[in-house]
Amino acid sequence: MFSVGGKVAIVTGGARGIGLAIVKELLINDAKGIAIFDIKADLGERVVEEINNEFGAGKVIFLNVDVRYRNEVECAMKKTVAHFKHLDIVVNNAGIFNDNEWEKSIEVNLTGTSNGTVLAFKHYLPSYKSGNEGVILNIASVAAVQPIFPYYPIYNATKSGVRNNVRIMALCPNSTATEMGPLEENRYMIPAFFNLQTQLNLESPSVWQEPEYVAKAAVEIMGKGKNGSVWISEYSNAPYEIEMYFSKK
Repeated sequence: MFSVGGKVAIVTGGARGIGLAIVKELLINDAKGIAIFDIKADLGERVVEEINNEFGAGKVIFLNVDVRYRNEVECAMKKTVAHFKHLDIVVNNAGIFNDNEWEKSIEVNLTGTSNGTVLAFKHYLPSYKSGNEGVILNIASVAAVQPIFPYYPIYNATKSGVRNNVRIMALCPNSTATEMGPLEENRYMIPAFFNLQTQLNLESPSVWQEPEYVAKAAVEIMGKGKNGSVWISEYSNAPYEIEMYFSKK
């Protein structure tokens, strides 16, 4: 079984929410070093200081990266390898939920994940992994695999596009307490979608989990997940694998 102990990882969107929880869970499990990619430079520097105090100096570096741009991602991967000498794990976690900014949502959630996946798969993990195996974990959403969220179509579409020697897997969290979680009308394309979710939440309230549960799930499936597998993390329970069926023409 693959172990994260002694490994070097990249976590995009790693300065907050699920990404930061994954960074800390990797360190709890003895990762050698982690590069945090995020667009919020001030927050990233504070997170590095926080992690240095909690886990000891030298475990993490912060790189100001906008995952929409392939050249920025590749430059940061080069810096990661130059600093830690290896790269074993890439977690494509960066994402946004704002259907009113649909072009940006596609660029971050889908193009950003593709940039990290393709660069890691084609060059950086085969060339710089410290052992026999590398891992790419794409953080999607339960919205990608369960057709029960009609009120944010752009977010659904971008997260559906994410699910698809280096193993590539997808982890789909259900409702998680991050900054993307609160119900805000200005994130929806039209007021009717916001009203629909508000009504559904009243009828069937969401059961929110903390990011730490998603992080534990992420590290667990890094170790045992099969190439191409898709996993669900919800209700603060252990992750479970789902079968994906595609129609044959």
